[in-house]
Amino acid sequence: MSGLTDLSVLLASLEPVLLEGEFVYATVPPERLQEYLDLKPIGLFFEKEGLTLILPKETAEKADLVASAPLRCITMMVHSSLEAVGMTAAMAAALTKEGISANVVAAYYHDHIFVPAADAERAVFALRALSTAAG
Repeated sequence: MSGLTDLSVLLASLEPVLLEGEFVYATVPPERLQEYLDLKPIGLFFEKEGLTLILPKETAEKADLVASAPLRCITMMVHSSLEAVGMTAAMAAALTKEGISANVVAAYYHDHIFVPAADAERAVFALRALSTAAG
């Protein structure tokens, strides 16, 4: 299943869902990957400066990791293609209008946006408004 690519259909079908809990970004030495996999991060990315983990705030605190400010995750339930053009830009523009920072992570089936915890409800509202306007 390859996902949708038509921008108008994608935007009309976003269906943003705010996940429970707070998440943080943390960076750790990449040579210790195996040790950090036990923390069950929901995302990770290798950079030359270190390994970035995205994990629940409580997990990072228990592991005594230095981490970002708390974020909430909004998942777009539409199955978007990794080759779709414009969806990320449209979502970022909608959040920019509201003054909300957005950290977008595209996975195989869905796009996920991490926003500051204090802005999460406003972000969901803005994304729903974008979807409604497109539909």
